[in-house]
Amino acid sequence: MSEKVIQMTGMRKSFGMNEVLHGVDFTLEKGSIHALLGENGTGKSTLMNILAGVIPGNAGTVEIHEKQYSLDHSSVPVSKEIGFIHQELALVNDLNIFENLYLGRELKNGVRLRKKEMAEKTQEILASMDVTLSPYTMVRDLNASYKQVIEIARALLQEAEVIIMDEPTTALTNVEIERVFKLMRTLKKKGVSFIFISHKLNEVTEICDAYTIMRDGIVVSTGKVSEKVTEDFMARQMVGKTLNYDDLYLKRELKEEILRTEHLERSREFRDVNIHVRRGEIVGITGLLGDGRYEVANTIFGNHTPYDGKIYIHGQEVQMNRIQDALKRHISYLPRDRKENGIVKDMNIEENLTLSVMKDLKKAGIFLDHAKSREIVEEYVRKINIKLEKIEDNITSLSGGNQQKVILARTLSSNPELIILDNPTQGVDVGAKLEIYKLIQTLAAEGMSFLVLSGEAQEVLFLCDRIYVMFHGDVKAELDRKEASEEMIMIAATGGEVKRKEESL
Repeated sequence: MSEKVIQMTGMRKSFGMNEVLHGVDFTLEKGSIHALLGENGTGKSTLMNILAGVIPGNAGTVEIHEKQYSLDHSSVPVSKEIGFIHQELALVNDLNIFENLYLGRELKNGVRLRKKEMAEKTQEILASMDVTLSPYTMVRDLNASYKQVIEIARALLQEAEVIIMDEPTTALTNVEIERVFKLMRTLKKKGVSFIFISHKLNEVTEICDAYTIMRDGIVVSTGKVSEKVTEDFMARQMVGKTLNYDDLYLKRELKEEILRTEHLERSREFRDVNIHVRRGEIVGITGLLGDGRYEVANTIFGNHTPYDGKIYIHGQEVQMNRIQDALKRHISYLPRDRKENGIVKDMNIEENLTLSVMKDLKKAGIFLDHAKSREIVEEYVRKINIKLEKIEDNITSLSGGNQQKVILARTLSSNPELIILDNPTQGVDVGAKLEIYKLIQTLAAEGMSFLVLSGEAQEVLFLCDRIYVMFHGDVKAELDRKEASEEMIMIAATGGEVKRKEESL
């Protein structure tokens, strides 16, 4: 019988009159990777914050290695055995690795830091993880996956036996994800347990041993991943209904050309890129790490200059030397790291949503037309189904998925003709993803055009009318929705030549 590291029973939690946990049970076994799933706002983070001792519970018990903690308002368990790695990593870029690991608990002789000892102990931790990094490496010089590794190392330095990982792969490439997964498997063999919170169901089937699915503050399903659990099953449990992405696809009449590039090049980033987008069309660009799609899109948006080749908008050649050049031609860009580059954390929801049209909302160039601003916000709250209490609340009061919806609404409020979407459903749960897909399809049917950048083959296959596949800066294939497949995309994304169906006859 497997050893239970965590046993949570009858967990209840309310915020004011809003009860978010309704008697939740959760069990974690030693040396396992357990997925905790559910849409945004289902109570996952609340449950984990109680476990980590961040907030108290109203009722229920937690057992850690059979030691019981009471979770009333006066008693919050704080256990060094629990490490919590949040979606926003808590690292200081201007410090090196060992300084980050010991931040707030430095080893000292009086006022003198024992730097050599801290570096040596950091090296031991990294070696135990099979990670080859110098403890003196500056954190700012690490890519996103190694920053995740350092967060895990910090938890292990505290002797954590359970590590909670909240959306750990949202901002990672496929290669970086595999690096993190390799480390998790290594630590799992050494008895470390993981609670893996993710919206990427394909990752759950790849890395996790068990799963628990929450909906509206209760557990609706739990079990072993090995018991023929599919992504479709988990998605149905999360949203409470059958999901059929194909039913959302709207056949559209594609009209005049909005965008065209001819022999677009930029130093060593990409070469001879020839793409086009018509009105009402959804065009995807996909590939693997270093494919160049991000650089191409930013060049079209005037954010990467200089460039060679030509860019045409409505058939006329234009120079995209600044972002303002794109904006005045009604082109908008939704960046990939939206929680870092999209929201303004000091502003409320209304201000964040209307930021792109703020100048148009001013009366006589001075006073803000609050009635018009509220009208715009309420329209998009309804259209995109943004879940919030009051529009005057700070943007950070929203879940990650709802913050992203606000940023999407901001982009739409400026009435662009072409929107460049970089990973349009990054960090978004299954239900919200469905809503965003439906919205994109509806807007395209109304005549808006989209250029979608995504590393997820399934996403571009469902969403797009045509797909460009890039490999190391070259467009290796242009695929129509009717002929494209995951296999064809992978062949082109790895540098191979795609054979059309008629070619293989």
